[in-house]
Amino acid sequence: MCHVIVTCRSMLWTLLSIVVAFAELIAFMSPEWLVGKAKSINSASVENRTGGSSEPYRPTLGIYGRCIKLASSWRETLCGPYAENFNEIASGFWQATAIFLAIGILFLCAVAFVSVFTMCVQSIMKKSIFNVCGLIQGIAGLFLILGLILFPAGWGCQKAEDYCGPEASPYKLGECSLGWAFYTAIGGTGLTFLCAVFSAQAEIATSSDRVQEEIEEGKSLICLL
Repeated sequence: MCHVIVTCRSMLWTLLSIVVAFAELIAFMSPEWLVGKAKSINSASVENRTGGSSEPYRPTLGIYGRCIKLASSWRETLCGPYAENFNEIASGFWQATAIFLAIGILFLCAVAFVSVFTMCVQSIMKKSIFNVCGLIQGIAGLFLILGLILFPAGWGCQKAEDYCGPEASPYKLGECSLGWAFYTAIGGTGLTFLCAVFSAQAEIATSSDRVQEEIEEGKSLICLL
């Protein structure tokens, strides 16, 4: 018989696991990791109004994609991958960053999916599903840290120099600045370890004496604060 067990701590862990997975996935897909040096595009419409001035903008560069202004239309921004295949991604460090982040996010998405079913299934192969998920989240956090550490090492590649100027080098941004996606990934990594720790509290809450008493009374839906 399936006992649906819902507690504040288990629900909070589930929601936080889902939020962390989505935050890391959105950050990974975003081109807003590096904000490049200011550039200008001459526009006939702008020249007619301002007498030959140009419209400045700052291109953005992500793990595998970028956003730039089209020379044919200064109002239109083109976003997409800058490489046709994985081997063309900026540098070895950049490739390693993409691999480690992707593995970590894959683990987080798997835990987020499983966490939805923890209300009904609290153990797997005689082990607490919360503890197993917490362990996976901890491993995912390590992969994310490795990816974030290796990301600045790739700033000296040709692709980064095109966006950040010749002064760009490993761990030196040049004329670039860090975008919101990088900070989101850092915040998500911190929350990943918080989830890993909090999974133990979720396990305690769903296996407490009060829950066992409710089960012995024959209740199939157990909701506790």
